[in-house]
Amino acid sequence: MKLKSRKLKKTTVIDFATYIGVILVFIVMNTLKSQGMLTRSLTGQLIPICCYIVMAVSLNLTVGILGELSLGHAGFMSVGAFSGIVAAMSLQSVIPSEPLRLAIALVVGAFFAAIAGTLVGIPVLRLRGDYLAIVTLAFGEIIKELINCLIIGVDESGLHIVFNATGTKSVNDLGLSEAGRVLIKGAQGATGTQTIASFTAGFILIMISLVIILNLVRSRSGRAIMALRDNRIAAESVGINVTKYKMMAFVTSAALAGAAGALYGLNFSNLVATKFDFNTSILVLVFVVLGGLGNIWGSIIAATVLTILPEALRGFADYRMLIYAIVLILVMLATNNPQLKALFAKLIPVRKGEEVNGQA
Repeated sequence: MKLKSRKLKKTTVIDFATYIGVILVFIVMNTLKSQGMLTRSLTGQLIPICCYIVMAVSLNLTVGILGELSLGHAGFMSVGAFSGIVAAMSLQSVIPSEPLRLAIALVVGAFFAAIAGTLVGIPVLRLRGDYLAIVTLAFGEIIKELINCLIIGVDESGLHIVFNATGTKSVNDLGLSEAGRVLIKGAQGATGTQTIASFTAGFILIMISLVIILNLVRSRSGRAIMALRDNRIAAESVGINVTKYKMMAFVTSAALAGAAGALYGLNFSNLVATKFDFNTSILVLVFVVLGGLGNIWGSIIAATVLTILPEALRGFADYRMLIYAIVLILVMLATNNPQLKALFAKLIPVRKGEEVNGQA
């Protein structure tokens, strides 16, 4: 019992260390920003970095903790982005407070992404392995095409929505009054959006995501999710509801991705659906794999470094992406080196096996 209690305390210490580490980084970066010590490029990347951290941490819940490969995470991000933009812009005259509208937009983005996650998860989570990856990839592409067909406007009468599946309709078909405005113009995306996203909101969203995911992983439900990852047959034999816990992880991951998408969308005055394509899903998956499956700190660091790195290498012009690819390969080789793994195992007080056993 003493050994079990000690291991539980170690996991608690690691969780608090994660929270404190993120808080300290935020304080340092915010101080440097206020003092004008950050470059213009890095300052502009602060909010996208926060969004990508939430995306990486949330996808790690599906890929690392649940053990299912999903390639449609950008689809949930796009749902959150455009629903958040519509919510924030349509409430502009009703709620003048920008932080409040941003908070509502994040909640709306998370809500609609969770609905999308539920609708997709019901049929998709019955599949496994490559089949699941292919279907989630298809979902991401379908969502992108559906958004390209949406034309949405708002006036004093409320929202006006036209689904332009045939390509023959335009903003004139919305029937807006003179005071109305178009929010989403089909393939042109969202234009003229008021940029109300902030670095502070990004930090708060990261903290909320960490609290939700770490508490879920440490809970009884989290242990059931990890049991499904390690041995599905054994988990089913002891009465674990496979569909329930898979849906729990998948929908939670989708909701957090939607909130990140809403924050991302409200950071740009113009946004098109093609931004959330297959490449974005792969980029987030690279964050997770490079940081380590199931490793929350790894996802945070990988998302930060790999978002900054392309801009940092911009001075190398034509060789920038080549160097970026070489760095990725070297890091993957280094993280799979047995000697380095042994070194990290000595530095980290709780190993994966101890963490699971300590909570079993």
